Amino acid sequence: MTEAVKTTLENLKKNNMEAYFCSSKKEALELVKKLIKKGDTVSNGGSVTLAETGVMDLLKSGNYNYLDRARPGITQEEIEQVYRSTYSADAYFASANAVTQSGYIYNVDGNSNRVSAILYGPKSVILLVGTNKIVKTIDDAIERVKKIAAPNNTRRLNLDTYCSHTDSCVSLNKNDSEICDGCASTTRICCNYVLSGYQRHKNRIKVIIIDGSYGY
Repeated sequence: MTEAVKTTLENLKKNNMEAYFCSSKKEALELVKKLIKKGDTVSNGGSVTLAETGVMDLLKSGNYNYLDRARPGITQEEIEQVYRSTYSADAYFASANAVTQSGYIYNVDGNSNRVSAILYGPKSVILLVGTNKIVKTIDDAIERVKKIAAPNNTRRLNLDTYCSHTDSCVSLNKNDSEICDGCASTTRICCNYVLSGYQRHKNRIKVIIIDGSYGY
């Protein structure tokens, strides 16, 4: 474990979040199994990390009441109902766009069902985060989204945005850019910017840091 990871874990705990370190995705998956129990109602936000670590397969295993927003044939109305039902889930799974060494979690969303569930509703929020997403400062977190997370996710979702074509946010071309500056595309995924600091509900948010590069 590097000093950066050790510092991040310590500060997440100071911010009333439960923090774990796993040396592999296999170890992380075993930990997840201990954090939820059979029959729990579970849901998730869009996340490449969850797929890469096997968590998505676990949620769909039939051992849990999985709120599936991507099942074949689902209607838009049913998707909206899944989003709302998620607020009553026993556990909500997602990743983070960045985690600072000072113990802050940074997320940027378009539809924002993910960030809203992280902030309020589900009894437990479990975030799986590769060490590639640990940054030193909040400014580094902002830059990471504009240069790495947003471009890769817009390409993954086949969205026609400035960053999907150029590998960085248009705001980075401006000397006086503000945090929320970006393109005017109707498919823009950077709409709401959320920084999670000290938590009022101790250990509701659980952060599993996994050694290695996972997700964007």
